[in-house]
Amino acid sequence: MLNRRRSPQRHVKEAKVSKPDRKRQKRPRRSPAPEERRRDPERTKERILDAAVEVFSRKGFAGARVAEIASQAGVNKQLITYYFNGKEGLYKAIGSRWRNHEEMAYPSDQTLVDELRTRVLDSADDRHGSKLLAWQGLTDGEFNDVDAEERNARVQEEVSRIKLRQSKGEISAEIDAASLLLILMGAANALSVYPHIARGAFGVSDTKDSAIVERYAEEVAKIFGKLS
Repeated sequence: MLNRRRSPQRHVKEAKVSKPDRKRQKRPRRSPAPEERRRDPERTKERILDAAVEVFSRKGFAGARVAEIASQAGVNKQLITYYFNGKEGLYKAIGSRWRNHEEMAYPSDQTLVDELRTRVLDSADDRHGSKLLAWQGLTDGEFNDVDAEERNARVQEEVSRIKLRQSKGEISAEIDAASLLLILMGAANALSVYPHIARGAFGVSDTKDSAIVERYAEEVAKIFGKLS
């Protein structure tokens, strides 16, 4: 029986191939810039306010729940207490945001026609809470009116502005200023407060359609432009 001699194995020096390190080294976390620190809370507050307007507009002040508003905004409900001191403070903050918007959108030298056109467009924007205004009227006297004092002062300012327009001849002095303010507000908010009536009047299914909103805004401005 023959013994088979095994051929000597060749020793091949293999070059080591470095494998990519699967574990990525953690990069040092970048500290937010000071302006970013300021911006993030503001973004959160705006999200909460937007959610609050939506919930308050659907359910009114009494029916709205802080937990639902927080869920809608995607935040913890404790943040609402932290930023706004609860539901009442949040409700007041909505009014403050609207008044800040008014200061920019309605300058003192704006004509009545331009103001009315802008008010109709603002009313069609749900972020400004025109439906919330309707809820306040429908539930008047049933609950604590947390915004009454500040709102009444603002309304008196609007009456004074109308009287100033009358003194300049922009509006007939024969018209009662307080009554005219109510008429103007009713006309400006009609698409939001009476959407079911507007759908029938315009023969459309969506009164938020930009063409309808702009058409109505132009007509309201045209009608009240005849008051001078």
